[in-house]
Amino acid sequence: MSEAVIRTDTNPPGLLASLDPLLREWLPRQRWFAGKGRPVTGFSLVAATELLPADSRLGLHHVLVRAHQPHTPAGGAAEEPGDCYQLLIGTREALPPRLAPALIGHVTEGPAAGRTAYDALYDTRPAEVLLEALRTRARIGGLRFERAPDVDVRAGLVPRLMTAEQSNSSVVYGDTFILKLLRRIVPGVNPDLELPLALAREGCPRVPAPAGWMTADLADRSWVLGVLQPYLQGATDGWELALRELAKGEDFTAEARALGRATAEVHTALTRALPTVTLGHAQARQLADGMTERLAQAAQAVPLLRPYAPALRTAFTALADLAAEGRAWTAQRVHGDLHLGQCLRSPGGQWSLIDFEGEPAKPLAERRLPQPTVRDVAGMLRSFDYAAHSAEIRVPGWAESCRSAYCTGYAEGGGRDPRTDPVLLRAYETDKAVYEVLYEARHRPDWLPVPLAAVRRLSVPEPA
Repeated sequence: MSEAVIRTDTNPPGLLASLDPLLREWLPRQRWFAGKGRPVTGFSLVAATELLPADSRLGLHHVLVRAHQPHTPAGGAAEEPGDCYQLLIGTREALPPRLAPALIGHVTEGPAAGRTAYDALYDTRPAEVLLEALRTRARIGGLRFERAPDVDVRAGLVPRLMTAEQSNSSVVYGDTFILKLLRRIVPGVNPDLELPLALAREGCPRVPAPAGWMTADLADRSWVLGVLQPYLQGATDGWELALRELAKGEDFTAEARALGRATAEVHTALTRALPTVTLGHAQARQLADGMTERLAQAAQAVPLLRPYAPALRTAFTALADLAAEGRAWTAQRVHGDLHLGQCLRSPGGQWSLIDFEGEPAKPLAERRLPQPTVRDVAGMLRSFDYAAHSAEIRVPGWAESCRSAYCTGYAEGGGRDPRTDPVLLRAYETDKAVYEVLYEARHRPDWLPVPLAAVRRLSVPEPA
């Protein structure tokens, strides 16, 4: 990337003011916008960097913007500082039809007045700018583009945006690399880069090693913006594969077992790469109290959950009671948001785990805390349940057999069979199902019966 086409001036005058009315309409409609249901009352600019001149045929700005939204705490209405979002905004005199889905709006004032603003990740040239910056380890204003020293990034790889709905945005380059751009960003060490780098140092083949990464240095803090990884050509994610096999009435237990082995291998590599801790009485009590509080909040928000709340609470009190008797658990770094959609199966049958960001809605510090490995296991067990209920053809016992096979595979892969600790497993499964009830009630009411079925099951403890 030549310096002639890259400007490093930041915070161009009037940029945010000109985009403000357009972003208020466009941003809340995006799948990755976290503040749905609350109006955007304003924006503050965190940083803006011109990547292609605004007065050229194609202008391009990298923008970090904070969206301000009101919330209603116990004491009354208040204004939150707001989430920070990463935007790549292109401007053209007019959009060609192929870019119609990327439209943000028509700018009427400021440096881009008379032009059309759009989400530039849909466009080939802006996506090429990002890859070239990674390839050359560019420094552009406060933006830092890094490349792993042993990785060769070939110039001229053709980009394409992956259009599947997700909480971030991904661009594939020539079936060789995939760049994941984080949309809602926070300062600090992001596990989506931290953990794959640690696993790469351990030589773990189950997680694609980062080939490059984007960061921003702002106010003496580093913000992770994106991660470039090898693209696993021909791979199928576990969710698609499970639904495909369900539609054909095929058995999935062999894949579930292999996936359990892969999960255990990743967990084992993480124990080698990063410190572990012991959860004693005080820590386990705090864990159980957090789960109990989340249950209370969910039951208040979702009336359908209330009849089950007393029975579900016993899952958490049982965990606290066990800790009071002297039981302790090992905690370590884990994936944090594991489900079938976070797993890829290669054409040769090899399973890989991806997307180590954790639950994006949780604070970064919480996502980086060591946790029992059963946290990941519970997420996967719930995912089998979702797949079984999503299939057009219901297969009796499908989820149960997959859950059992996954746990068996996990034990074979070097982990402890999670079924040997039923109290801890039930607590984490219950906590996950409660979270799902709240999420579905807010965002996808038609899916609410899926976690409610799990709630009914989990409210009755299995016999010892």
